[in-house]
Amino acid sequence: MFCNQCEQTAKGASCDKIGVCGKTEETSDIQDLLLHAVQGLALFANEGRQKGIVDHGADHFTMQAIFSTLTNVDFDPERFVVLINQAVEHREAMKAKVAAAGGNTDFPNACATFQPGADAAAMATQGAALNFIPSLDKDETIRSLKQTLLYGLKGIAAYADHAWILDRRDDVIAGFLYQALCALLAEGLTVADCVPVALKAGEINLRAMEILDDGNTTTYGHPEPTSVPLGHRKNKAILITGHDLRDLEQLLKQTEGKGIDVYTHGEMLPCHAYPELKKHGHLYGHFGTAWQNQHKEFPNFPGPVLFTTNCIQKPQDNYKDRVYTTGLVGWPGCTNLADKNFAQVIDKALAMEGFTDEVDNGSVMSGFARNTVLGVADKVIDAVKSKAIRHFFLVGGCDGAKPGRNYYTEFVEKVPEDCMVLTLACGKFRFFDQNLGDIGGIPRLLDIGQCNDAYSAVQIAVALAGAFECGVNDLPLSMILSWYEQKAVAILLSLLHLGIKDIRLGPSLPAFITPAVLDVLVENFDIKPVASTPEEDLKAILG
Repeated sequence: MFCNQCEQTAKGASCDKIGVCGKTEETSDIQDLLLHAVQGLALFANEGRQKGIVDHGADHFTMQAIFSTLTNVDFDPERFVVLINQAVEHREAMKAKVAAAGGNTDFPNACATFQPGADAAAMATQGAALNFIPSLDKDETIRSLKQTLLYGLKGIAAYADHAWILDRRDDVIAGFLYQALCALLAEGLTVADCVPVALKAGEINLRAMEILDDGNTTTYGHPEPTSVPLGHRKNKAILITGHDLRDLEQLLKQTEGKGIDVYTHGEMLPCHAYPELKKHGHLYGHFGTAWQNQHKEFPNFPGPVLFTTNCIQKPQDNYKDRVYTTGLVGWPGCTNLADKNFAQVIDKALAMEGFTDEVDNGSVMSGFARNTVLGVADKVIDAVKSKAIRHFFLVGGCDGAKPGRNYYTEFVEKVPEDCMVLTLACGKFRFFDQNLGDIGGIPRLLDIGQCNDAYSAVQIAVALAGAFECGVNDLPLSMILSWYEQKAVAILLSLLHLGIKDIRLGPSLPAFITPAVLDVLVENFDIKPVASTPEEDLKAILG
């Protein structure tokens, strides 16, 4: 086992026995084997693209297969057995199509002819033998850049899959996934070869977030400022966490009139702001604080928990009997509802006690996506020109369990009163309930949404730059970002693709980034780690 794809990797280097997240050696090795199998499919699919062959079934499978290896999505080895066999089936079908079209089907790479073992144990042995990550390249710097690309692909695949579910797709995205998977097989590359491909991944991720944004807003309406209760009321209850709006919609429809309230957790908070979702009166409130506290929170929730995408840690045994998952998400001992029929969740909620009292823990505001913020752009511009607003801080990204993330809470607490804080993704749960007041009627803390709503943040920045007739890097805007898993890597690559500089990243830099690659990032983009204290960064930014 070798895994260093997330921020909490052991000792800041790599997990080699068991993942800090709880991923076993068997699961890690079999995930590597799946990526190997998908690379074989990519060789033929990429060649097929040159012959005009596009197979949307293979495209979507590739997205889902890559997505399933993202941190804390699927810890069930038996589910990967199915995916690996499907990858080989897709590969052979694509190979036949390419051969019929006169394309090349003679690839020397082992993944082009790979045959999987008979069961999970055999496949895990094959995966261990691959030594997948260390063997990406003999050169440490090139291997680091290849890892950056690979982890970016995992983020792209996640957003593209979410968009696909909402009938939004772009063949360019799948085409790039194939090209990039093939590029990981190339030998003798230089830094000059690798950096443009990584930035291209950022461009493709931006497109994936764009079509996902279109799917969300077209289907559910543009988010609007909404007050979300943090307490609870007397009723049966279901808690839903993750990112998938379609799953929440289906849950709300299936629980209609059954005497059950639906509470959100984590990145589901912004869902309260979508008109077509919040019209359901039993979408009641938000339960829980920061993601790193979820094991304290979930056992205290008196109903079943539905996971729609990855979380910080896999569920613990003391509440597994009431954990349900959807789609790609799975852990041994938990029930996966791939068909999105939530009858089992509903029956469990009705059988459990639910909330027996009412508690008012206040509320938070959500729904300040681009449509809302740009709707008051004139007020924002006037406030900047009059010096009422001195600076904007985008403080967002992933949360995690490793110590050091209180930096972001303290940073927001210490932001001067003439500055605005924009936030998105689960990192905001470090400070989302703070009352920072307002400037000219505009709240100082604006929740833009989920991690994929980085697209909204980009659109806000671009619009403001246009209004001030300057570049984004010339705006009074600083990005203070936290990262945990591979969607954050993809978003960072998107920001670098856009040429955004002076990003502060923490709480620690990725273990897969070598000193030589860090030098490239510093030299070209002035990217830097967050300081040891918020005061140091605020002083450096504001003077």
